[in-house]
Amino acid sequence: MRRVDLADLSDFGSDDAALLIRLDGLSPDLARRAAVRLPASGAGSTRPVLIGWSQQPLPQWSEPLLKRLDFTLAPDGPGRCWLNAGDDFVEHVNRTVAHAPLASRLFARLLRVGERLDVESALEMESLAYSALLASDEFEQWRIATPARAVPASPEPVLMARDGAVLEVRLNRPERHNAFGRQVRDALLEALALAALDHSLERVELTGTGPSFCSGGDLDEFGTAGSPVAAHLVRMEQSAGLAIHRMAERVRPTLHGACIGAGIEIPSFATHVRARANAWFQLPEVSMGLIPGAGGTVSIPRRIGRWRTAAMAMSGRPIDLDTALEWGLVDECL
Repeated sequence: MRRVDLADLSDFGSDDAALLIRLDGLSPDLARRAAVRLPASGAGSTRPVLIGWSQQPLPQWSEPLLKRLDFTLAPDGPGRCWLNAGDDFVEHVNRTVAHAPLASRLFARLLRVGERLDVESALEMESLAYSALLASDEFEQWRIATPARAVPASPEPVLMARDGAVLEVRLNRPERHNAFGRQVRDALLEALALAALDHSLERVELTGTGPSFCSGGDLDEFGTAGSPVAAHLVRMEQSAGLAIHRMAERVRPTLHGACIGAGIEIPSFATHVRARANAWFQLPEVSMGLIPGAGGTVSIPRRIGRWRTAAMAMSGRPIDLDTALEWGLVDECL
């Protein structure tokens, strides 16, 4: 990942997957001219990932420029375009981009495009992009390095209990940290369909058994669908995130422990998300040559902005509960 000065930023047709742009000593005039020169949100299919970097707090007048970047690292700044992180964070991003340059660029572009779409259209775009990456060399190399194993059956992957007007829904694969595989997905969709049809149910309490709410998609199922096209159709027809979005005010997730990938992507569609003190959050998919594929390119940016979403996924670093509360990824700590 090359480091460049903002004044030298002009060529988006280069082979660079990402550029780290120095913003120290930024002037209002340079910021204005650079913002005009950069492609608007959703544009620039050939551009690399553009990451701002400053050792000084960035002033309010820099916000139009920061919005044109994919994210910015700085001690402070305007809006939600920036986050405070050190050199180790940059190194994590650099490793991700070096390992999966196509996934990194596609992910950043998808976030820019998704800003302008409604939820269902944005989910369609996410699923198409995910399917394309399933056929990529980057994902194939990850799958070779991480061979799939047989997935054991779970007799009750999701537990349900009704208490008056409340339906309690609990992910129940504690031995696999509630990994969101086909069995859990299908059982959760059944529970959500029940709630959607029964309007006497005023609330759905969504929780998980064991040490983690959900450790993300079951890695042993990644890439095992018959074809990328078939996988796309299944994701759109059986989207737990979309089901929660359609009754967002009635579903109340309570998260704990590891909330990785789907474990934060899906509950983020709810209007109000609660978390216990031991909860932590991570989006590791880009390092696998993929993107968040359970709705995370749609639900999470609508909570914390596309810039911090990009930073989470392209670093692969976990964030703690305090950061999640500050950003708005979760709404309440229990």
